[in-house]
Amino acid sequence: MNRTATKRPKRAVDSNYLKLIKELPLRPIRSARDHAAAQTILDRLIGRDDLTKGQLDYLEGLVRFVEEYEREKHLGQFETLSPLDLLKHLMEENDMTTTDLGYVLGSRGLASEVLNGKRGLSKMLIHRLADRFQVDPALFLERPTTTT
Repeated sequence: MNRTATKRPKRAVDSNYLKLIKELPLRPIRSARDHAAAQTILDRLIGRDDLTKGQLDYLEGLVRFVEEYEREKHLGQFETLSPLDLLKHLMEENDMTTTDLGYVLGSRGLASEVLNGKRGLSKMLIHRLADRFQVDPALFLERPTTTT
């Protein structure tokens, strides 16, 4: 079988990229130790305007792995909170007021009722909250309490 394969020209790999790969290979972060090492590199690179294309590529990949690790870590912490406590926590983290929440839910009065425990979260409200805070809607569902 005679195939004429066209070869793509090889791109030169930025030596600064390779130095970073040797320092911390780009792969999913699975531990607090990996996270700390990644954070050290991020602290050194973020905000600099003199990065090479290779350093920028590395930084982009590392940021994605760090964000994924932090999202998974925080989701585990959120699962222990009640839906109302989770909402209050997310509002605090995002510097939101009851009025701000009212814009998300449709009215300030509704937001106030939800925050005071006078009204539960409907499916529609759960989806609005999940979209706003970029979390799994299931976190806003009531979970059965276990007694021991």
